[in-house]
Parts: sequence; structure tokens; C-alpha cells
Amino acid sequence: MRLRAAGCVFAEDEAEIILATARDEASLARMVAQRVDGLPLEQVVGWASFCGLRILVDPGVFVPRRRTELLVAEAIAAGRPGAVVVDLCCGTGALGVAVAAGLPGVSLYAADVEPAAVRNARRNVVPAGGSVFEGDLFDALPSSLRGQIDLLLSNVPYVPSDEVRLLPAEARLYEPLVTLDGGSDGLEVFRRVATEAPGWLAVGGHLLVETSELQAAGVVEYVESVGLSARVATSEELGATVVIATLVE
Repeated sequence: MRLRAAGCVFAEDEAEIILATARDEASLARMVAQRVDGLPLEQVVGWASFCGLRILVDPGVFVPRRRTELLVAEAIAAGRPGAVVVDLCCGTGALGVAVAAGLPGVSLYAADVEPAAVRNARRNVVPAGGSVFEGDLFDALPSSLRGQIDLLLSNVPYVPSDEVRLLPAEARLYEPLVTLDGGSDGLEVFRRVATEAPGWLAVGGHLLVETSELQAAGVVEYVESVGLSARVATSEELGATVVIATLVE
């Protein structure tokens, strides 16, 4: 099998997904060739499974990871029906769409600085009843959301710059660097989000960020320094760490 020979660890599973997605022999051959060349499976078939949903994924856009399902679960647990939800650095928009699927009646907004991500997110978020904006972090959002956000989902890049080269080739070669590189200590983008978050959150609102186990203490210390309370959630099964920061009265 070509996928196994190319080093795909889950070759049989991937082959089933490709076979189920291909429209004809020509598209099947093209998909197999792309995967053998190293293109992420999700970009090959055009979708990713995330929180039980099929999320559309375009080439050159950050692929939603299964570990980020912990962030979604924590957001749904902390949220309420009708909440104002913002997916910042949204990529495909997977986080916001998944939270909206778990909380009825939410008002959903998403934003990203990458034009390709914005186009991709609109394909997922708009059918879910949300809106997508292009711009740098909070600059992209309508000013009317200041002080109104109940759930601020922000899966910012958190890989230290000098460790990006250690990432799997699928990420390094086929996902934008801006979605991976978190600066010298991996927390530069996070600090920008956390610094402004208190002005955008509603009282009792939550900022949820994915981070690494090693970075979690620093993330907690920083969000507490800007006036938010914080706790850490982890999942050994998913290999995930999420910090939930809350604006209290």
C-alpha cells in the first residue's frame, strides 16, 4: 500500500477515509498522491472530524487537533445557552462551531488574521449562524462586543520559535507559520490576548486558552496579573492542557 510505504502510521484508517471521500478514480489517485507527498490528511480530503462534527478544511489552513476538544468541553461546561461566543485566531472556525453545537442559541463570532483562514472559517461558521471577521486579534471584532463576551476561545500559537523546526513536517510545511510560532517563549500572542481580554469579557465571562503542560503555570500567573482568576484543566487521554480564566466582580 502506497500510504504505508510513505510512512503513514495509520495507513489503513487513512485509506478508508480517502476511499469514502473520493468522487471517482481520478480524485482518488490525486488524494493518494497528495498524502504520499506529505499533505495533511485533513487538507487532502477537505475535512476533519472534530467533536463529532465534520469541519471543512482548506489547503494551507491550520488543522484542528483532537486535543483541542478539551477546550471545547470546558467552554461548554462553563457556558450557558444564549452566550456570546468569540473564537479568536479561529483557523477553520472549528472551536466556535463545536461550542455552538453544544450550547443552544449562542451568538457566535470568529476572527483570524489569515485571509485563507477567514475564507475557510466562513464555510463552517456562517452555516452555524455565526459571523467571521478578518484582522489582528481584537482589532477584527465589532466594538459592540466590548464587555459582552461570555466565552472567549483563543487557541493561539504557543510553540516557542526555536522549537517550530521540531514539529512534524505536516505542520511545518503545510500550515502557516503564524499559526504555530508563539514567539521566543511561546507565549507572546497569548499575552497580547490576555492583556486585552478583561476589557472584552462580560462579568463572569471566561477566556479559554490551550497551552502546554510546561507553560501552564506561566499562563496562570499572567492572567492573574491582569485581573482574572484562573484554573487549569488537563486530559491525559488527549494530551491536552487548558487554562480557564474568569472575569469576576
